[in-house]
Amino acid sequence: MRSKQSKIHKFKSLSEFHVMFALPKPEHPLVSFIRLENMKMPEKTLPDYLVLDFYKIAYKDSIGKAKYGQHHYNFGEGGLVFTAPGQLFEKPKSSKGKGCILLIHSDFFLSYPLAKKIRQYGFFSYAADEALHLSEKEKETVFSVFKIIDEEINSRVDDFSQDVIISQIELLLNYSSRFYKRQFITYKAVNDDLVQQFEAVLDSFFNSDHELHNGMPSVQIVAEQLNVSANYLSDVLRSLTGLNTQQHIHNRLIDAAKEILSTTQLSVSEIAYHLGFDYPQSFTRLFKSKTKLTPLEFRQSFN
Repeated sequence: MRSKQSKIHKFKSLSEFHVMFALPKPEHPLVSFIRLENMKMPEKTLPDYLVLDFYKIAYKDSIGKAKYGQHHYNFGEGGLVFTAPGQLFEKPKSSKGKGCILLIHSDFFLSYPLAKKIRQYGFFSYAADEALHLSEKEKETVFSVFKIIDEEINSRVDDFSQDVIISQIELLLNYSSRFYKRQFITYKAVNDDLVQQFEAVLDSFFNSDHELHNGMPSVQIVAEQLNVSANYLSDVLRSLTGLNTQQHIHNRLIDAAKEILSTTQLSVSEIAYHLGFDYPQSFTRLFKSKTKLTPLEFRQSFN
């Protein structure tokens, strides 16, 4: 957890990043491919936390321990970590090891469909310990894409350069989506445990009047209790159950509402407040979207 005394450094440009780590001036102001062995940690100590004004896709040959849910696992293979602009992350402890970093400013995507589509890749909001661990074959695929991007940045400058680089970035992101889906399956036992913990957290909310009176459980609150990022939790749940976190929460709310409607004479407003809704209209709208009936219609049909 970040302390109040922790300092933050914000990189506003790729050039600033290159200067900080003693790298040559970038070949392109909006996209840069860097090999870790060429980076040098600054003589002056870096602040504890860094923020980039651009996207970062980093590969390191050995990530070591990674956390899934409440557990840590050792991984010998390397992995990819994705960071979105404005995202806070801890400074690198060292530049030792083999790997690479791809930096892309969001302006590089302007006028391309990927400018909007890139926001759909949820792994840009995963925590660092939810990295994508690659098999040797997957690593070969990823590095073949990196190679093309590197060559385009450093040796070809023509009317097609940007098109080629962006198409390769999108290919890299699509491969990453595929490999994350494989990872969810590979570590199914771990993720099954996460699903069980998730169900237990929901149980604690819906079996406790105090919890519900504090408000309807949010995706962020549930994820924090499980020590995972919100997007990672939703993607794991979607992979294993077909539903994301919000859909699971809503289904539990509707189940609880049905039980109260069928076993008590509480008004719709009383039920809404009991389930943590600020406004009864919001509860009625959600209930009808899930059941095709209003709460009163459900009560009447049940009776």
